[in-house]
Amino acid sequence: MEILQSIANNLVALKEKKPLIHHITNYVTVNDCANMALAIGASPVMAEDIDEVEEMVSFASALVINMGTLNSRTIASMLAAGKKAHQQGIPIIFDPVGVGATRLRTVTAQQIIREVCPSVIRGNMSEIKIIAGLEETIKGVDSVASTEEGETVAQELSQKLQSVIAITGKQDIIAQGDRILRIDNGHPMLSQVTGTGCMATTLIACFCGAANDWFTGAAAGIMTMGIAGEVAQHSLQPLDGVGTFRMRLFDAVSMMAGESFIQCGKIGKA
Repeated sequence: MEILQSIANNLVALKEKKPLIHHITNYVTVNDCANMALAIGASPVMAEDIDEVEEMVSFASALVINMGTLNSRTIASMLAAGKKAHQQGIPIIFDPVGVGATRLRTVTAQQIIREVCPSVIRGNMSEIKIIAGLEETIKGVDSVASTEEGETVAQELSQKLQSVIAITGKQDIIAQGDRILRIDNGHPMLSQVTGTGCMATTLIACFCGAANDWFTGAAAGIMTMGIAGEVAQHSLQPLDGVGTFRMRLFDAVSMMAGESFIQCGKIGKA
């Protein structure tokens, strides 16, 4: 399938370029996100002080903005870095963690979308529906929404915001205007490891940092996490648990090759 070959080509470009990925992210998963970027072949930098974010993002190939652990200091840095990246045409990958859980998260997400104009927005179904203005509930930072009508929500929001919309869950949905893709890779054990969503956002940024097609970059990042989850689970022995699975997840990403997508990529019906 043509999209699988495009994703494979994106990985080749990533490994050749070794893009610098600037993160303003949360302290729960920051180390895992840095290691995930290294595993796929990119170079991570975690810089959030207001006095350096504009300069740092100017050197970067992509910017990650992650709302996992919000405070007034990092919000200001997210906006400053995001505006600078937008001015310079640097792709911005926005992860609106827990939007809808509190007023601060909802208002911040709205401000970032309005003032920064993210290239890609990755979230679970609840988060994306809340951003779209639909009535939804959220449990902490976890989704409780059904993926029913996910394609419609993603496409309409993509057209409204002029961004790629990536919904991750049991089945992943990526939309950009009239383009729509479902990905069926993954394993339930991914939900048992903290931060796999954040790591998927980092992977999207790594691929977008080496290509001009954010739709393919989003698909590549999400499919990488899904395939790696399958490989990691398949390698487990009877007494292995989530700790070993987490370690094997990084191993699987580091060993990812173009053929991995061609042979293992699962494209669902949209």
